[in-house]
Amino acid sequence: MSHGAIARTAVKASPALPPLRPGPHVRRLDAIAVVATFGGLLFGYDTGVINGALEPMVRDFGLTPVAEGLITSSLLIGAAFGAATGGILSDRLGRKPALTIIAVVFFVATLGCVFAPGLGVMLPSRFILGMAVGSASVTVPVYLAELAPTERRGALSGRNELAIVVGQMLAFIINAVIFNLWGHHEGVWRYMLAICAIPAIVLFVGMLRQPESPRWLIAKGQVERALEVLMMVRDEARARAEIAEVEQLALEESESRSNGLRALRIPWVFRLVIAGTGLAVAQQLTGVNSIMYYGTQLLGEAGFSAEAAIIANIANGVIAVVGTALCLFVFIDKISRRKMILFGFCATTIVHVFIMIAASVLPAGVGRAYVVLGLFVTFMFFVQLCLNAPIWVALAELFPLHLRGLGMGISVFFMWIANASIAFVFPIVVARAGLQGMFGIFAALGLLVIVFLWKMLPNTSGRSLEELEESFAEGDFR
Repeated sequence: MSHGAIARTAVKASPALPPLRPGPHVRRLDAIAVVATFGGLLFGYDTGVINGALEPMVRDFGLTPVAEGLITSSLLIGAAFGAATGGILSDRLGRKPALTIIAVVFFVATLGCVFAPGLGVMLPSRFILGMAVGSASVTVPVYLAELAPTERRGALSGRNELAIVVGQMLAFIINAVIFNLWGHHEGVWRYMLAICAIPAIVLFVGMLRQPESPRWLIAKGQVERALEVLMMVRDEARARAEIAEVEQLALEESESRSNGLRALRIPWVFRLVIAGTGLAVAQQLTGVNSIMYYGTQLLGEAGFSAEAAIIANIANGVIAVVGTALCLFVFIDKISRRKMILFGFCATTIVHVFIMIAASVLPAGVGRAYVVLGLFVTFMFFVQLCLNAPIWVALAELFPLHLRGLGMGISVFFMWIANASIAFVFPIVVARAGLQGMFGIFAALGLLVIVFLWKMLPNTSGRSLEELEESFAEGDFR
């Protein structure tokens, strides 16, 4: 079938679905979301724990700046490959089995990191742990988006981002407590890393009792099972209306054979992949994870003592949770994703400029340290309020049904590659050019991102996933 025919066979979504009604199905959906977002919690804890664990690890292993970058970036490189393979795994096996396998990998890789005698074991263990992080970063948002009703999709899918920042905040708090109580012990970083095993067990046990994604089931021809799942999380009228809409889409996609890598040759699909990949990479170009990974060391360079820096760094974690909560419970389903994301990049780019100026002109000391901390907190607030949750939700919404895992996998693969590259070069650039040099680079990149997204990013809020696909297939990317 020709590409034009594929576009013409896109689903004609129903103009309106029955309204959502209250009932026990709402509580069931919320409970499913809590269990699934333990994947996000693990994502957050494992990426955030290095912030406090790295300094004692440097002391114990005698690490150079290059070795520090390798330890941090090895997890992120693994996450890139985990994102690519995790998307394929969830498309083939299902979202539920994929998350169950991911929980096992989290647990095993955590043990490898905790008991690593040196870099020879630590680096491959961090890489495998990163594969679990990357797989979770793809699978959890898709699972939630496919279970969520249109009216709640932003808030429900975005809970994964809330879980991520809660995990990072917990990592910062636990690091501070462990460091201040047992910081004099050799291998104190092992205690910090070991905590990750607990949520991995919770995710594994919890996912055994959760349903499969109804949209994935329909894509595999299991319509009756899909209806059973939707009846668990919707009232009957809404469930039957949704099942008809999604079933029609799956049938037309199957007839068009638009799934698989061959679909990238279709212009509108390729455009979505470019937009999704650019959006995912843009998130990393803010430098948000540089603060999450190296915040304690940056605050030390800004003027705090080692003990004060690890405590002050908790402020970044707390404000991340506050900003994400405001985003999810106040703004995300009221303001278009596109507007929020563009405003967020404008705001963070301005803060980058202020950090560059403060680091350049203020004399070293406690005053400079508090100014830099205040700017870091302001930056983190705008990132979490306007960027992280809307970006993850938009990525889960962009792609057509049969390509959702693959599209997310490609986009998030490049996101983690960007993340790993920045994490590796960050300590090296800061050592040579200082904070002002690094954040000057982030400001310049922010301007490029704003131009790209203005031209390429469609709005994905306010319509069902099926309506979005119909619109994109017809060439409407508004």
